Amino acid sequence: MQIKIAPSILSADFSKMGEAIKRLNAAGADVIHCDVMDGSFVEPITFGGQMVKNIRPLTKLPLDCHLMIEHPKTQIKFFAEAGADIITVHYEACAKISPTYLRETLELIKFYGVKCGAVVNPDTDVSKIFDVFDICDMVLIMSVFPGYGGQKFIPTALDQLKKARAHAFKIGRGDMDIQVDGGVTEDNAAQIKAAGANVIVAGSTVFKSEDMARTIATLRS
Repeated sequence: MQIKIAPSILSADFSKMGEAIKRLNAAGADVIHCDVMDGSFVEPITFGGQMVKNIRPLTKLPLDCHLMIEHPKTQIKFFAEAGADIITVHYEACAKISPTYLRETLELIKFYGVKCGAVVNPDTDVSKIFDVFDICDMVLIMSVFPGYGGQKFIPTALDQLKKARAHAFKIGRGDMDIQVDGGVTEDNAAQIKAAGANVIVAGSTVFKSEDMARTIATLRS
């Protein structure tokens, strides 16, 4: 199974975003992770579809848009048209609206020809999204509570990853992408991958590195 490193531009200098994207291209990143925050689902506000549209011409790498927002269905069109390659939405935001809202949102993402994924927070058991694994191209296990970069990895995420990978195998989707986001370092990456993750989001670890290429290669290998 291919291991993919997805540096999060949440940790980049927003005043030099174009430069940051070019550095990630040169350093060998596999995916660019875009953390979208609305100031409601999580406290901070980061950026919206316009940022994604602006960086799209700067890279051929997949743009992975992680929507930490309320009412995500209302924003899917904007991110799809901006050039997102995959859009992930939170179970927690969708469950507050209706029992069917998560699947409806994932179906809408697919309607626009974009890959889709469901996300769970550390205090939500991954079994809550087992019923949408069939439509997901990826599932995302949060290993920190969303909202801020630089947090420490929550160890219970390892059990979540194992459950997710086991269920993927159970339904004949053993090779689906399972992503982990939050607190990933060179010290814990091997343990995280052994638990079942193959798409590794790393923000601070990559952007604070003196040698991005070496750090990305180490996280991957």
